[in-house]
Amino acid sequence: MLKLLMIAAVASFACRYVFGRWPWDYVKLSPTREQAVLKARKLLAVRPGASRQDVIEAHKRLIAMVHPDRGGTNDQVHEANAARDLLLDEIPD
Repeated sequence: MLKLLMIAAVASFACRYVFGRWPWDYVKLSPTREQAVLKARKLLAVRPGASRQDVIEAHKRLIAMVHPDRGGTNDQVHEANAARDLLLDEIPD
């Protein structure tokens, strides 16, 4: 039994060394769409049921704060754009 535990420990560390991730990181589930929508609402600071115009205005405000010319990063801009796109897709036409 001890040998099995040692082999599992060595295999875990080898996976971490070779791939840069622990083996159990591959087992985690990706976030659901509902979780992604909640994260997008939180990022843009809009309430559930916000209109298309509300989402667009919130996106403009956020972009004004995180734009690279104002000290933000490209990653923040991409995250804001993804949040806007996700929330706009959720709004029925």
